Amino acid sequence: GNIIGSGIFISPKGVLEHTGSVGLALIIWVLGGGVAALGSLCYAELGVTIPKSGGDYSYVTEIFGGLAGFLLLWSAVLIMYPTSLAVIALTFSNYVLQPVFPNCIPPYNASRILSMVCLLLLTWVNSSSVRWATRIQDIFTAGKLLALALIIIVGFIQIFKGNYKELTPSNAFNFWMTPSVGHLALAFLQGSFAFSGWNFLNYVTEELVDPRRQNLPRAIFISIPLVTFVYTFTNIAYFTAMSPQELLSSNAVAVTFGEKLLGYFSWVMPVSVALSTFGGINGYLFTSSRLCFSGAREGHLPSLLAMIHVKQCTPIPALLVCCLATLVIMLVGDTYTLINYVSFINYLCYGVTIIGLIVLRWKKPKIFRPIKVNLLVPITYLAFWAFLLIFSLYSEPVVCGVGLIIILTGVPVFFLGVYWRNKPKCVNRLI
Repeated sequence: GNIIGSGIFISPKGVLEHTGSVGLALIIWVLGGGVAALGSLCYAELGVTIPKSGGDYSYVTEIFGGLAGFLLLWSAVLIMYPTSLAVIALTFSNYVLQPVFPNCIPPYNASRILSMVCLLLLTWVNSSSVRWATRIQDIFTAGKLLALALIIIVGFIQIFKGNYKELTPSNAFNFWMTPSVGHLALAFLQGSFAFSGWNFLNYVTEELVDPRRQNLPRAIFISIPLVTFVYTFTNIAYFTAMSPQELLSSNAVAVTFGEKLLGYFSWVMPVSVALSTFGGINGYLFTSSRLCFSGAREGHLPSLLAMIHVKQCTPIPALLVCCLATLVIMLVGDTYTLINYVSFINYLCYGVTIIGLIVLRWKKPKIFRPIKVNLLVPITYLAFWAFLLIFSLYSEPVVCGVGLIIILTGVPVFFLGVYWRNKPKCVNRLI
């Protein structure tokens, strides 16, 4: 439910733009799922070895110490999760408003206001009840899978009718531009945004029933192959109805697909995407607030954020901080640039966490590990990770540089806010 959000409805355009052909774009989608699967295997081991909520942050803090953990937390709270939430919320509003403005892009202010209303509503739901939040997640996950199943089924019907011109090898690998290695790295960044969320169950490990024995690894092993299958065949379905040029010119890929193939029932697509993104916003709020909670519990954020409502048992202060940060991000930035920022920082954090898995094997070889993956798994993941980051830095130095600067701004904050213990009483009262 966390992985499938807005990504599959907006990333196809970014992936295709950077690959220059249909065939290579589809290969990127399959490889993206494979890389997410390798990463999730590593996180399954970390999640059952260090069974703390907080995911990457908890593991990095445990293995590398406070500063490394704080920098990850800082970049996540400041940009990663607010940006992801903002992108999903803006996608939600664009798809809801698309039928109202069929011949043009929805007005900027209308889109922003609707996104904010949706975010505020779901913040209230998550603050009111954990059960409500998880029920919404379950229901909307089923809804979004049905929507994607509809796209895939219609795509298969198109193929059986002989409408697969763009998928034949001669056309699929007909490049209208020759992609550089840097372009391929950016295509992976766009695709990885759609797969982001594969590590989110690790953020709520302490709230899972029996995480060590079955539920954490089982959820990971089922979800990644399923999502990879759904994403790949959804993209295949898109190309049975649209040429690459039509897909690149579309502001709402699924809506254009519906208009071409569903006729009177084309309204189903924007509604389905809106439901999908609504569930995605809920999932991101649920997990990112737990990250704030874990950080405050470790003393890396103001202790207020570790407080839980006495009756509802929900982390209301952490939810409000996540909501406020997202509202700020929502008012600035272009969607595709935001995706590049967040994907770069995401991948940087994933790699550091998986390096931590290898370091933990060396530092604590005898610690109890209910799951122990072959060392080739993290090494293969890190090889891909290094390739992606190096060529992303080469092809988009500004985006990556800004991402690194955002992370490093946390260094003085750590020394002033966390490392400096003997603060004046007025400062302690303030925070």
